[in-house]
Amino acid sequence: MTHSPMNRREFVKKSAVTGAAVAAAGTVAAGPAQAAEQEPACKPRTWSFSVLGTTDLHSHVFDWDYYKDAPYTDKAGNSVGVARVATLIKQQREAKGEDRVLLVDAGDIIQGTSLAYYFARVDPITGGTEHPMAAAMNHMRYDAAALGNHEFNYGIDVLRKFESQCRFPLLGANALDAKTLRPAFPPYTVKTIRVPHAPDIKVGILGLTNPGIALWDKDNVSGRMVFPGLVEQAKKYVPRLRALGCDVVFLTDHSGLDGSSSYGDELPYVENASNLVAEQVPGIDAILVGHTHVEVPSYTVKNAETGEDVLLSEPYCWGYRLSVFDFELELHHGQWKVTGKKAQTLNPNTVDEDPEIRKLLEADHELVVKYVNTAVGTCTADLSAADSCWRDVPIMDFIHKVQADTVKAGLSTADAALPLISVAAPFSRTADIPQGSVTIKDIAGLYIYDNTLYGKKLTGAQLKDYLEYAAKYYHQVPAGTKVDTATLTNANNFWDYMYDTAAGVDYEIDIAQPEGSRIRNLTYGGAPVADDQVFVVAVNNYRANGGSGYPHIASADIAYSSTNEIRQLMIDYVTAKKTLDPADFAVTNWKLTQDGTPVF
Repeated sequence: MTHSPMNRREFVKKSAVTGAAVAAAGTVAAGPAQAAEQEPACKPRTWSFSVLGTTDLHSHVFDWDYYKDAPYTDKAGNSVGVARVATLIKQQREAKGEDRVLLVDAGDIIQGTSLAYYFARVDPITGGTEHPMAAAMNHMRYDAAALGNHEFNYGIDVLRKFESQCRFPLLGANALDAKTLRPAFPPYTVKTIRVPHAPDIKVGILGLTNPGIALWDKDNVSGRMVFPGLVEQAKKYVPRLRALGCDVVFLTDHSGLDGSSSYGDELPYVENASNLVAEQVPGIDAILVGHTHVEVPSYTVKNAETGEDVLLSEPYCWGYRLSVFDFELELHHGQWKVTGKKAQTLNPNTVDEDPEIRKLLEADHELVVKYVNTAVGTCTADLSAADSCWRDVPIMDFIHKVQADTVKAGLSTADAALPLISVAAPFSRTADIPQGSVTIKDIAGLYIYDNTLYGKKLTGAQLKDYLEYAAKYYHQVPAGTKVDTATLTNANNFWDYMYDTAAGVDYEIDIAQPEGSRIRNLTYGGAPVADDQVFVVAVNNYRANGGSGYPHIASADIAYSSTNEIRQLMIDYVTAKKTLDPADFAVTNWKLTQDGTPVF
């Protein structure tokens, strides 16, 4: 029987369980005790089970691109969405046995698509609506999920409501109440694998989230929660799980595995610390890795204290892959020991979407499709982002115009006299606002993140440092060498979303020069920018709070802040103006050069 969306939501309201009651300690799901049979000394009993893992789903339910209003496609032939992943999970359960499979996620669930935005802002779950990801993951019978940093984007109230709708715990051993320093979410859960005529296998699942939340969502968590390091909290809870009699300890980390951080020295804790956890914390069998949006089918780290191998796997993002951890155990003297483990990733692009997920969420999906196709105005010319990573194009000036106008209107009388500039990144090279009717999806496709807006104060010297940092995005191309745009960008693993251009000042980026010496002829109002000249910089909250490690900006004085999403400000601009005309905002103020000669 298929429930209507209203029936489904009413059902969840009645059956939702809050996580607050278990926040101070882990949740334990254990069955009745079973006595171990006397086992032959020469023939230990063996058993196997699997843990399936997803991560960074970002509210991709169906194989659909809301920004293009079309089925998802990419050059690699990937599919997206939990509906396809659900089919793989069913296959795994059928092949291995329902009671031999656990299902875990590593975070970033409720942000990332127009569907996520719709149920956070347009028809928010805080008003009683059920989140589609809660419905899907409950149907798929998840056993646990780690908190991702993007779980906090819409505020703690939205997160708590989502938590109450989930029939599985959201784990965060390093998400602590700022006043009591006690866990704000369950640190762990313990699951039971039934074994006939033998002791149950107890699997402890510990969840760890990203310390960067303290910076990236500072406005939502400051004074309410703190986020210590993964290694520090794993050292506290892994021994506790072993003391509870766990035969297997499995971690789900919303943290990459290369030991890097994108926020510089702003926090003492490592952002991508899963490899460090594996190396420094004894007693861990395996880790599901998230956060970094890469595919790592199987990776092994040797623990420094015990010499034991820790198995790690990261299944990309958006439902591109499913990680499969297979464990083999033997029973010795009444105690289970892991004797073998392996990991792989499976690609769901060869299977059909789960029809039950389709029936469950089709109505929600159609609501979002209708929303993103809502027309808000017209545009006098086609605005494309295709060249935005190496040219100053009008579509980027649209972002700058909205940011600068909004900050200017909100400045104090004293700060209003300061020169105002805007910085923004080319998030999507495929974004295009067509000539003619402009819809919400056209604007959402240009600004794909739920960032809010700040105004921060930088000196001229600091601004130059900021732009030099951005300029490391380009590979060095000596004078006289032909520039190939296919290989020009993304040097230093500096991705498009990390690269800021500026409006309001004029400057050149000389790609023939080494990093740190590329910004030339930086001027404001026709005059060279002085080192002590003070600017107000319109910037998104991610960057303003330390994201991507830009210098000076995180510690800079605040002149303006808002909880309104920049994307919504852009939608409001077009709605109010009725017509989007590049003549109102397009200004070419920066360019690439080679030893002073313009590249384009």
